[in-house]
Amino acid sequence: MDDTVIRLMTSRDWPVVKEIYEQGISTGIATFEAQAPSWEDWNSTYLESCRLVALRNELILGWAALSMVSSRCIYGGVTEVSVYVAVDSQQAGVGTDLLKRLIIESEKNKVWMLNASLFPENKASLKLHKKLGFREIGYKERVGKMSYGIFKGEWKNNILLERRSENIGIE
Repeated sequence: MDDTVIRLMTSRDWPVVKEIYEQGISTGIATFEAQAPSWEDWNSTYLESCRLVALRNELILGWAALSMVSSRCIYGGVTEVSVYVAVDSQQAGVGTDLLKRLIIESEKNKVWMLNASLFPENKASLKLHKKLGFREIGYKERVGKMSYGIFKGEWKNNILLERRSENIGIE
């Protein structure tokens, strides 16, 4: 029986969310970020209506959130997906639960396109996104240079994926 609970994130969750983010950063295949931001910076980046945490026995196992791809009004329904799962909770369906719920919440909030930019080495995240209806739309070669960790100094590629809502018409 799956006893995972998905709920909206609150500011009180930040210390654990930050810790999980830092675990992802340490892999070198989750983000170009070298360190987790401050709460203030993170809070100003992600949409308040689409910030989720996954819990089991009141312990936060992962988080998901959406950020806008642009401040221009024509991109109002286009977002970038972030999903992070604690190391000791990976391969347990937490990422699937979070991303499924994030899709539902995004549509409630009139988001019609979800984008993801993933490192090719992040096989688990690629598999997760494709399983939930994301399709590969492109490839950015040498899009950024790593500034930390085992890949420090290496240029990294990104695979671009998108998921368009089936429930929100483009008018």
